[in-house]
Amino acid sequence: MSMFQRAKKFDLGCFTNIKVIRDHTKRKAFEATEPERQALRYIIRNTTLPARTRAIAQLQLTQMHNYTRPTQIRNRCILGGKSRGVLRDFKMSRFNFRMQALAGNIPGVKKASW
Repeated sequence: MSMFQRAKKFDLGCFTNIKVIRDHTKRKAFEATEPERQALRYIIRNTTLPARTRAIAQLQLTQMHNYTRPTQIRNRCILGGKSRGVLRDFKMSRFNFRMQALAGNIPGVKKASW
């Protein structure tokens, strides 16, 4: 559980709100436990192993923290923390992307005109 308490020690100057901090914590937890989750999932799917071994692996997998699941990770805007309308290439919401592009803060992006 100490893995999740380290999130409070981050430099909060680079994060905008608690949702972005929580998403960052989820990504770190997922990255740290992904090999273990993959191994447990392989054991569960392997039908040649005894049923008891597979059941123990299933129990261990279900007892892992929620933050270690890949479905918990959500793309969020790095400027506003919004979770909808996020452009993956820039990690910004469409509104913030438009404002930054019009201000000329994103290199190589300009308003289209034809």
